[in-house]
Amino acid sequence: MNTRGLLEAILFVAEEPVAAPELAQVLEVPVAQVVDELTAWARDLEQRHAGFVLREIAGGWRLYSNPGAAAYLERFAASPGASRLSQAALETLAVVAYRQPVSRGQVSEIRGVDCERTMRTLERYGLIAEVGIAPGPGSPILYGSTELFLEKLGLNRLSDLPPLAEHVPPADVVEALERPFRPEASSSESTN
Repeated sequence: MNTRGLLEAILFVAEEPVAAPELAQVLEVPVAQVVDELTAWARDLEQRHAGFVLREIAGGWRLYSNPGAAAYLERFAASPGASRLSQAALETLAVVAYRQPVSRGQVSEIRGVDCERTMRTLERYGLIAEVGIAPGPGSPILYGSTELFLEKLGLNRLSDLPPLAEHVPPADVVEALERPFRPEASSSESTN
């Protein structure tokens, strides 16, 4: 079997990105040869519009589904047999990703609901992990995202996350939305 075939077999079964030096060691070939072969393979997949792509991500190489198939994969993911994260889990994961290191209490405060169960689920899936202990009363455990989180999102580093500001409405819109729910607004409205 040639080098590319062996790389295909290894990356097909790999559960996380595999670094080129590790692949070179397993195949007993120079790292440069592995990198050249992976780069050529990635280019070939792109040129023939294959159903999957090869990316260098999170310190290694990994196969991913082609972004062009996203609409069909979404349909498949919506099928009864496919599993995915709940909306609550996605929201909790977003809070952890953007505010890390963060405690369970802080996540619950931001979301406005108890997030302990959801955070345990995310921890079990390997998307978040304990990263430290906060100083102060109670010494709460701090959480952060994992390499698996980066891998699943196709990111090399946390700084590749889209800026949060792009998803937050302007201050005047937030003000208008919040005004009816403020205690002072309802009391002043009742006196008029």
